[in-house]
Amino acid sequence: MASYSTYLKLCFTIFFLINYVPASVQLSSTFYSSSCPKALSTIKSAVNSAVSNERRMGASLLRLHFHDCFVNGCDASVLLDDTANFIGEKTAAPNNNSARGFDVVDTIKSKLESICPGVVSCADILAVAARDSVVALGGSSWTVPLGRRDSTTASLTDANTNLPSPFSDLSDLISAFSNKGFTTKEMVALSGSHTIGLAKCALFRTRIYNETNINTKYATSLKKNCPSSGGDDNLSPLDTTSSTVFDSAYYTNLINNKGLLHSDQQLYSGGSGSTDSQVRAYRNNPASFFTDFGNAMIKMGNLSPLTGTSGQIRTNCRIVNSG
Repeated sequence: MASYSTYLKLCFTIFFLINYVPASVQLSSTFYSSSCPKALSTIKSAVNSAVSNERRMGASLLRLHFHDCFVNGCDASVLLDDTANFIGEKTAAPNNNSARGFDVVDTIKSKLESICPGVVSCADILAVAARDSVVALGGSSWTVPLGRRDSTTASLTDANTNLPSPFSDLSDLISAFSNKGFTTKEMVALSGSHTIGLAKCALFRTRIYNETNINTKYATSLKKNCPSSGGDDNLSPLDTTSSTVFDSAYYTNLINNKGLLHSDQQLYSGGSGSTDSQVRAYRNNPASFFTDFGNAMIKMGNLSPLTGTSGQIRTNCRIVNSG
């Protein structure tokens, strides 16, 4: 009986290990090698075309992946449109009239559906497009694990509460990223995504008119396009020196008190702040930033993905499959 009992325990252990492996382990860089071998090249070609037409689009596609993963995991919930019976995440404060690139995702999805229908998820498209956008703008590549599936739900509430605010202080930023399992160093690396892209006047007006830890000439130049009232949607580059090139200039800007957003400049106080040394390290060693950024992006892409039979592979990234 003892040996039979041991056998049963062994069987149960094996069953547990097979059925309760963490979802991130199930992702694989070769997931589409057989089912859709042209998937990655199709996405890359479409991203390169979109970025060539508008370099800002690279930042927008990178941001979409971030805004997806930080709200209940990397499940393409950010792409869902509102319907008569459903409110998605697009009207959440961090996304409303701000998140963009949806049409590029639509184009990619359409191309993939024509060559391998029902195979490549919208969530994986976001993950790969983010990587390809960085590369298209001069950054380093990383290997994207694949096999995510798409959600059938979204959360307006979580989109409003989980995404870090451009008005956040350092402690709030550290907490927001820590809640998703990121270290402070990884938070500083991921913040480097602001080396590309633009931000609206409404998001940095308070900083340029009221804060003192900002380069005076820089603030004056920004005020020309961001008056004390009005012009809320006027855009300025997050990186004042090379906003369409993925480099480490973002960190140099912080050291020079030229962070555009309040949350940006919070990473560097000019003293012995908890993130100051990391900012200086990335300024001095861009290769280190590229490596750490890529590793942090892989980790972000592993946030609670739907795999196996969970969720679905949406035919249209904007709506849940019917039936």
